[in-house]
Amino acid sequence: MTFDTSTRPEHIQGILSSLDRYNPETVTIFQDYVQQQCENRTYDSLANLALLKLYQFNPHLTRDETITNILVKALTVFPSADFGLCLHLLPANALTEPPIDPFAEAVLKLFSLSRLLEACEYREFWMTLESDDLYADLVTDCAGFEELIRLRIASATAQSNREISRELIEGWLNLAGDGFESFVKGSCGWAIEGDVVKIPLNKENEAKTTVTRENVKFDREFAFPSASVHSIPGGLGIVANLWRGNAEFQRVIKRAYEQPA
Repeated sequence: MTFDTSTRPEHIQGILSSLDRYNPETVTIFQDYVQQQCENRTYDSLANLALLKLYQFNPHLTRDETITNILVKALTVFPSADFGLCLHLLPANALTEPPIDPFAEAVLKLFSLSRLLEACEYREFWMTLESDDLYADLVTDCAGFEELIRLRIASATAQSNREISRELIEGWLNLAGDGFESFVKGSCGWAIEGDVVKIPLNKENEAKTTVTRENVKFDREFAFPSASVHSIPGGLGIVANLWRGNAEFQRVIKRAYEQPA
């Protein structure tokens, strides 16, 4: 999900573009904006990171619920590095095992989901999400969370596949039956042919042959004092052989680089 700055509210843009982004009085404004993102299915990484930075400088203003909402929104834009960036702005004890408080437990839960998504363990992600009511509580404020995750999984799949078995992608998307077909055809624009799902050609999954040509030149010259050359038996012949060998080596390197990749 790429954030379109044209949709960012003007007052938020004004804060981010000025020193007010470090003003503690803007915390409540950013907090309301995070809630707005959750409700409207939008995402603004820069604003969310600015709020976490304010929490660092003003820990007494921290709201645990807002932080977990930011982390949940960051999950919906994997495989970007946003989730990791957010983690690095949290207190050091937030990832302590075993968790020292409910907030640390929530962060660890979301961190486990992030690791599963990064590892493309999509089946395990859905199983983990449904294994504990705490997960449901954490993502409840984020409207359309499951659909946003499915769209990211579908996008990652389309980058490396032209076709995939229906059973496998059903497990990855945690969908089946009519719901699966509606999502695949309507949201993704894919086609279903029997037990195989066909993915349209795109710039990522299209195999292309590329030929790389480079001219590698060796400008290093062999300099021998004339007196030294004549003082060595066969000295002139040695120098001539070195020059011929250097030229031949350049031709070999050039041919190697001109081979099709």
